[in-house]
Amino acid sequence: MLYNSPASRRIARCLRSVTLLLTATLATPLSAQNAVPPNAETGFGDGRVSSFYTWTERLAGRPGTLLRSEALAPEQGLSEASEQRRILYTSTDGVTREGLVAVSGALFLPKGNPPEGGWPLIAWAHGTVGIADICAPSWAGRSYRDNAYLNEWLRKGFAIVATDYQGLGTPGTHPYNQLRPEAYSVLDSIRAVKAAEPRLGARSVVIGQSQGGGAAFAAAAYRAAYAPELALAGAVATGTPYITLALLASIAKNQSDKVDPTIAYHFYLALTLGDPAEAKRLFSEAAQPVMAAVGGSCIAAAQADIRFAQLTPANTLNRAGLAAAVPRLLTVMRYPTLRPDVPVFLGIGGKDADVSPLAQMQLARDSCAAGATISVRLYPDLDHSGAFAASLPDALAFAQDLMAGKPAPSNCADLPG
Repeated sequence: MLYNSPASRRIARCLRSVTLLLTATLATPLSAQNAVPPNAETGFGDGRVSSFYTWTERLAGRPGTLLRSEALAPEQGLSEASEQRRILYTSTDGVTREGLVAVSGALFLPKGNPPEGGWPLIAWAHGTVGIADICAPSWAGRSYRDNAYLNEWLRKGFAIVATDYQGLGTPGTHPYNQLRPEAYSVLDSIRAVKAAEPRLGARSVVIGQSQGGGAAFAAAAYRAAYAPELALAGAVATGTPYITLALLASIAKNQSDKVDPTIAYHFYLALTLGDPAEAKRLFSEAAQPVMAAVGGSCIAAAQADIRFAQLTPANTLNRAGLAAAVPRLLTVMRYPTLRPDVPVFLGIGGKDADVSPLAQMQLARDSCAAGATISVRLYPDLDHSGAFAASLPDALAFAQDLMAGKPAPSNCADLPG
């Protein structure tokens, strides 16, 4: 069988090594599950990138310290940038909440001279690319869609710092869609480039799509406690995940027999939660070899494998296994607060098949109820990528107003109940 192939056995050995570190986590009650053991020095999906990504000296000092940088090749960068550099910086380990890890990313500067006070900065949080190091955008480059989006921000005079997130590119397992590590990676990328690049202005806005939408909202939510010195003006999030019991119940009830490439997201989550035995319990025996394969590939190849194997919710998901994983999922994918102290723009595609538009709207309603300043824009006829692209003019206007010191709009009163 495919599951007994040499490649699958190698993946299984990697998964077993992670078990020794993280099995204890799943045996603890929900209240204690934030205390997750650290990733192994060599994590799942590690390797196949240059030595730039591995810092061999002792990490010390404050999180958000630039360790080194190097020029990006043109094909790895953005055409509207005057300068573009791969960066390596320190961040707090968001899995353990203590100690430092090295995180990679990239810095892009606009063309022309900076305005008085420096270029405004956006911290870009990318969507799902995979969990293997080779998928890190600073190494693999970005999609045409993302390049077009980010180039427009450069044309408008914004500098961009773009984290790869903890463990993606650098040693250690990437804690996929785990909000605290993502938020720390974003906030420390701002710290690192602000300290190292004098041409940047004081204020910044976090922007993210899909996985990055969650990272952007989480960065806004964690800022007050983790990085209060940062002059974060606001956050823009599109296709934003919001994990609730209702959403998990709907996933468990899904008996569709339609091939579903978004199963890749479930695989990535399972592989990086910690316990490989639990990961297997989440899926059917037929899905096991595909899950093993996608852990080492990037999103396009992973989704192609799912199509080839004809995986559907009906023949892939193990409902009992998902039920057992609910406490862990709710812990690592929970926002620390639904009331960030900065304004947030939420863009939602009404036909988003990747991230539930109902869950996204629920996030907006719950944040409004918590007292947050939320500006919601629904794009009723657009899907995940379509809404992201269509939101660009609205996001630009939102960020430009915040940078100019204008009051942020809120349409909480107009949201459907």
